[in-house]
Amino acid sequence: MAFHSEDDKSEDYLFKIVLIGDSAVGKSNLLARFARDEFYPNSKSTIGVEFQTQKIDINGKEIKAQIWDTAGQERFRAVTSAYYRGAVGALLVYDISRQQTFQSIGRWLNELHTHSDMNVVTILVGNKSDLKDIREVPTSEGKALAEAQGLFFMETSALDSSNVAAAFETVVKEIYNILSRKVMSSQELNKQDPASLSNGRKVVIPSEAQGESKKGGCCST
Repeated sequence: MAFHSEDDKSEDYLFKIVLIGDSAVGKSNLLARFARDEFYPNSKSTIGVEFQTQKIDINGKEIKAQIWDTAGQERFRAVTSAYYRGAVGALLVYDISRQQTFQSIGRWLNELHTHSDMNVVTILVGNKSDLKDIREVPTSEGKALAEAQGLFFMETSALDSSNVAAAFETVVKEIYNILSRKVMSSQELNKQDPASLSNGRKVVIPSEAQGESKKGGCCST
């Protein structure tokens, strides 16, 4: 798997991925570490919406992951409907040193399922694994919840980079694998019905309603 800057060449696929979870669990730093290999120890809560893009090669196909980050604070929840629209992947993040953020996972899952397709590829991420001395959420609890909900699971640290790329890659690879299986199934149907063949490129894109700005205030549906 290789990474590229945004302007190398046109992508074969575009996947929208959302970061969700309580405020201050480290969503923005996970994105900064993955997209730019940066970390901001004094970063403030994200206001409104921001997205970054990262190009990834999988099996010779160029994937453009458009990763969206929004504040977890309740007063920004008006952004949710537009934020989730068109998402095919999600990182559901909690802070291993704050049990309260883990208790919020159920609510975030409900919100994800309310505003997006039930088949969104989701990974449960226990962030700040470097804070092992003040851990409040055992790894076993995270694994058990992920297994019960049918999610992928990984613990990460945006501070020391542990598993950050792997978490995003897991989601992107699974989306690609699902899409590939659908394409293969479609091709089998096309063999039976040649009239249904299409020459178009297969691209997963976010809704136009989300706009093109990388930063913005709260969105309306």
